[in-house]
Amino acid sequence: MRIQDAVVLVTGANRGIGLAFAQEALARGARKVYAAARDPRKVTLAGVIPVALDVTNADQAHALARDLSDVSLVINNAGILEVGGPLGDGGLESMRRQLETNLFGVLNVTRAFAPALVAHQGGLLNVVSVGSWLAHPAVGNYATTKAAVWGLTNNLRCLLEPQGVTVTALHMSYVDTDMTKTMDVPKLTPEAVAKAAFDGLEAGRKEVLADGFSQALKAGLATPDALYLGGK
Repeated sequence: MRIQDAVVLVTGANRGIGLAFAQEALARGARKVYAAARDPRKVTLAGVIPVALDVTNADQAHALARDLSDVSLVINNAGILEVGGPLGDGGLESMRRQLETNLFGVLNVTRAFAPALVAHQGGLLNVVSVGSWLAHPAVGNYATTKAAVWGLTNNLRCLLEPQGVTVTALHMSYVDTDMTKTMDVPKLTPEAVAKAAFDGLEAGRKEVLADGFSQALKAGLATPDALYLGGK
């Protein structure tokens, strides 16, 4: 699908990758960009329409979808990261919190806006992560939720693509956002991620691998020494 003249909804659009998506959508000629955040007052980008949305609230998502029936592209970007794994102190509670946003939030928004996407023969872009393919003790719960989002996206593709909706998964390694500010690792810029994602979406790709590490990791999934087997 084309971004030009599309009506775009970006979740978690007040900062980081979500803000970069909103900026790039405007730059590519989107007819309208709805920038969703729990507190829309934190959306300060000129040219977008701030809207209130807590993705964990299914009723709020459905109410918003009724108001924004012109949306033709949904970008499920909102997410949280908490350090820790399933066996640590508070691991179960942390897993549940992250699942509520990272997995069920994506599902809430998609269920609410699916009728509009079908009506407009539009697109769905889910921000996943290399965490979906890589076990890591430091962020084990987060990685688990992103693996679930990958699986959900593949299932949504089976349901929505026969109805004319493009469904794309975005995978990338570390991005320079508030979420990773304490991590001393090489990072992509949010702007580079947004550009790669839209390039892939406009090219009709079902999956966008935004950087070399994502590409190498995906290519190695079927090898006997795949990185996810080592938990590193």
